[in-house]
Amino acid sequence: TLPPAHPPPPAAREFHLGMFEIGKPLGKGKFGRVYLAKDKVTGFVCALKVLHKKELQAAKVEKQLRREIEIQSNLRHPNILRLFGHFHDSSRVFLILEFAGRGELYKILRKAGKFDEPTAASYVAQMASALSYLHKKHVIHRDIKPENILVGIQGEIKLSDFGWSVHAPTNRRQTMCGTLDYLPPEMLDGTAAYNEKVDLWSLGVLMYEFLVGAAPFEDEPVQTQKRIVQGDMSVPNWVSWEAKDLIMRLLQTDPDLRIPLSEVERHQWIVRYCA
Repeated sequence: TLPPAHPPPPAAREFHLGMFEIGKPLGKGKFGRVYLAKDKVTGFVCALKVLHKKELQAAKVEKQLRREIEIQSNLRHPNILRLFGHFHDSSRVFLILEFAGRGELYKILRKAGKFDEPTAASYVAQMASALSYLHKKHVIHRDIKPENILVGIQGEIKLSDFGWSVHAPTNRRQTMCGTLDYLPPEMLDGTAAYNEKVDLWSLGVLMYEFLVGAAPFEDEPVQTQKRIVQGDMSVPNWVSWEAKDLIMRLLQTDPDLRIPLSEVERHQWIVRYCA
């Protein structure tokens, strides 16, 4: 039997494993797996992320997980994956997440090789909207990459994985994290303070990868670092000049020169395809 069209998401009540019918595995993360699940009472379909406490403790990431739960529980945006609740037993932690019907953007991108400009523009506009929302709430994501973006059943994107994100009312941070290809120059430095503008750089890398099929600074690790710091990259000729203009405005090595999100959403390349 098909689940009802729009059953309500699980209400804040005492969650436990017995409430869910567990379905097929959806994916495997570093510390556990994600399963399709259904609330037995309402028929609500969600994704259940199962994490093993021992592994979390061994990797010393419990604090990071607590932060992820705290941040993601409070976010409500169409392009940000919802976290409906969490519970645990003696050995595992369970996160009740929104189910993104089309799966990981990373896999879709790998299969396609690259995206055409209308598709890429739609994704970049949705990302800009999600990041705008996060930054207004003083949340920096810090780990934007195709692996951390899911796609909903309507083809809309859902930013997920808030493990590295940080609630930064002070706006300045000094830890290095995230994925090398996507790291902005100010985070490679290790000593420099940085702010939410790190996400603008990563959005530029993401946009480049959408259109070209590879990250702009992809190289041997040492070379990648050098190239990031120098902003050493070029956009292939077959990318439209408007798209190239937006990429270059996002990939400014000086964070203060990066185009703000409000202008990304009004940029001619976005307007051409998303208006």
